[in-house]
Amino acid sequence: MSEKVTAAVDERMKRRARINRIKIGIIVSIFGWMLISFLAIIILTANVISLYRKLNRMEERIQRIEETQRAPDEGPSSQKDDPPESFGQVLTGIDSPDNMAVAGDEHLVYLTFDGGPNRNTDAILDVLRDHGVRATFFVVGDESEDMQATYRRIVSEGHTLGMRSYSNQYSTLYASKEAFRQDCEKMLSLLENVTGVSCKYYRFPGGSGNEISNVNMVELVRILNEKGIAYFDWNVSGGDAVADYSAEDVISNVKEGVSRYKTSVVLLHDGDNKSTTVEALGPLIESLQDMQAKILPIDENTRVIQYIRADSVE
Repeated sequence: MSEKVTAAVDERMKRRARINRIKIGIIVSIFGWMLISFLAIIILTANVISLYRKLNRMEERIQRIEETQRAPDEGPSSQKDDPPESFGQVLTGIDSPDNMAVAGDEHLVYLTFDGGPNRNTDAILDVLRDHGVRATFFVVGDESEDMQATYRRIVSEGHTLGMRSYSNQYSTLYASKEAFRQDCEKMLSLLENVTGVSCKYYRFPGGSGNEISNVNMVELVRILNEKGIAYFDWNVSGGDAVADYSAEDVISNVKEGVSRYKTSVVLLHDGDNKSTTVEALGPLIESLQDMQAKILPIDENTRVIQYIRADSVE
């Protein structure tokens, strides 16, 4: 075979090898992009599923808040179970004629905060300190060092420490009388161990008029009565239980409500997403002081504001 022929054959083989390498490169690239795309689709699908689940949880939470955080003077429309005959004498309703204000009456205002402790609780405590005002905090269970420090700060700065359950989970707290009792005792123990204070005050999540509880709320009021714990609903709401509210809304809602009563127990929140409540608090205090209202922490002299009258529960 001549040298020219041999060279031509070698060139063809080299060209074929280059073409094969190019083909392999293209195939590998295509396979690689397909693999990357497949993995991206899996990741995106997982993210979409996760977001969908979070959205469902948020919708359920919003619905629960709308159902349970309404003013308790609206009262429950029905009970899930027929109450025992012994409940026949139980008195319900927020507005008492002797608590309705007329011109010249002194307004006693009890600012109460639900849902803490968390970072906004400390911010609220800062505002209260700066204005020389004391309030009431209905707290949930948190055994972290930071939040235990907040429990202690509430007490050391002269505010009233109350309970809003340990779990703060409606499905857990209201599952049965025993579940409620255990939650209450766990919360009592935690706060006494951390602060040295034996709590005397309670707020039912959703209020005593809620329709979420699997147990007739009168039964749970009876448990608190047995323990010597006073519970407080509210007759004025700042309106900060919803997601979309402004500082001006809080101030307007509270001022309008306070003007109606001699004694006002005001519902506010200090959850992680309540920075607007923190923003509203200073101007709110100043507005109430301009009304000559007296702002106080709940104590044994405070008129109880309750949808279910605890003293009518045998």
